[in-house]
Amino acid sequence: MNIIFMGTPDFAAKTLEAIIKSRHNVKLVVSQPDKAKGRSKELVPTEVKAVAQRENIPVFQPEKMKTQETFDELKKYGADIIVVAAYGRIIPKNILELPKYGCINLHASLLPKYRGAAPIQWAVLDGEEKTGVTVQQMNEGLDTGDIISVKECAIDKKETSESLFEKLAKLGAELAVETLDKIENGEISPIPQPKISPTPYARMISKNDGRIDWNWDAAKIERWVRGMNSWPGAFAFAGKNNVKIWDCEIIDEDTDALPGTVTKADKNGLFVQTGKGQISITELQIQGKKRMAFDAFLRGCRWEAGMRFEEE
Repeated sequence: MNIIFMGTPDFAAKTLEAIIKSRHNVKLVVSQPDKAKGRSKELVPTEVKAVAQRENIPVFQPEKMKTQETFDELKKYGADIIVVAAYGRIIPKNILELPKYGCINLHASLLPKYRGAAPIQWAVLDGEEKTGVTVQQMNEGLDTGDIISVKECAIDKKETSESLFEKLAKLGAELAVETLDKIENGEISPIPQPKISPTPYARMISKNDGRIDWNWDAAKIERWVRGMNSWPGAFAFAGKNNVKIWDCEIIDEDTDALPGTVTKADKNGLFVQTGKGQISITELQIQGKKRMAFDAFLRGCRWEAGMRFEEE
């Protein structure tokens, strides 16, 4: 089939690469406009655009989707189907209905769970035991289209959002190609989604979402550390120091200390009391310093029992 592919970040780039290697023909790649990064403010291409340029595929980066110019540009390519993966823009009805087979979307959750922009992180934050990828027939709703195909995967006990991202990117690329083959061969039976999702909307994560509330129980904080890894990173303040916590373990034992209090800081561990139970911090980082294991950290910092994490 002739395909228009819409996507922006690395997750989508993996799918684009798989489709390019398949028997299908990517006629055009649509990605969000390049953004300025770093101190130099140099424009950097999106990950999807970089793949398209490497493969000599035309790239279109419209500022707005709801314009006649955008519609006319897409129409020129005579695509049989539009494949969308983490594009980041709402696609209007006239474009959804433009190709013969409409638009399909690869979403990183088991729909109807975790509709929204950050399904991978919220699955980890909520303590889900499994997740997966879904290909849906797009409609005007947000991740509410009929389900075409699904692949599941387990969420390991020490899974981070970063490691789960890699697993789902690979799984999604495989599913996208398999689904395109089935659509072309008339082998699909779409299943309508229920109107209401069993999980809250998976909103976009912001930098401030990484802040730890020590009144949470140890299990939630441990999930928060994994779910915010690698961005924005789970963090707390020790005096004026912004401390990122990259790894920790749950300690079921409680103490009489207030939440956020360091209860032990020696060669045996860096323990902190929470709202219920403790966590043992195994890897952390002070702003401007390198990530390090707790024992190496304590050799350079005078932390001791009784110190408390507080607001900035």
